[in-house]
Amino acid sequence: MFSHVMLGANNIDESKAFYDAILATLGYESGVIDEKGRCFYFTKTGIFGLSKPIDGKPATHGNGSTLGFSAESPEQIDNWHAAGLANGGTNCEEAPGIRTGSGRSLYLAYLRDPSGNKICALKRVD
Repeated sequence: MFSHVMLGANNIDESKAFYDAILATLGYESGVIDEKGRCFYFTKTGIFGLSKPIDGKPATHGNGSTLGFSAESPEQIDNWHAAGLANGGTNCEEAPGIRTGSGRSLYLAYLRDPSGNKICALKRVD
């Protein structure tokens, strides 16, 4: 559905270290910094990018926005969450675990990245 996702970052090096750590737990390679100082993670199905805002103002998180990453297992999500906390992320929402609703069960974990963006790792368990 999506070709790419770009998040604002106030410190690309700090954000790259954070995303390198959490995305490694999901099996992705480290990000690549381009000539404009942006960081990109390339997959077969899309691109995830980090950039300082082009208007020169600080990056801010979107109130009500969440970016979710697919995971293969609850253990992978727990590792993702731990790597995020160890690399500049902060906990938000409830502890990692199963959430139910609308007849579905999901294993989820939430973090805020170093720039305050809300992210999630998710595995459907139903």
